[in-house]
Amino acid sequence: MTRSDAGATDEDAVELIAQLRALAGADPADVRQVVAEVLAALDRAAGGALREHLPEAIRADAGLDVARHG
Repeated sequence: MTRSDAGATDEDAVELIAQLRALAGADPADVRQVVAEVLAALDRAAGGALREHLPEAIRADAGLDVARHG
């Protein structure tokens, strides 16, 4: 699928949510864990640049607290 714009759409978000549910099952705790692991991996791949764009609660869930060192 090609797009004329580079931004994500609501349809993209709905599809991603459906994929995460299928991957992690219906248990919200499982979904939350998968999302945290994906965000942590993306942050590592981005050299730590992703974490500064995430809300504090999400950073904490993903173990990406900006105040942490090391």
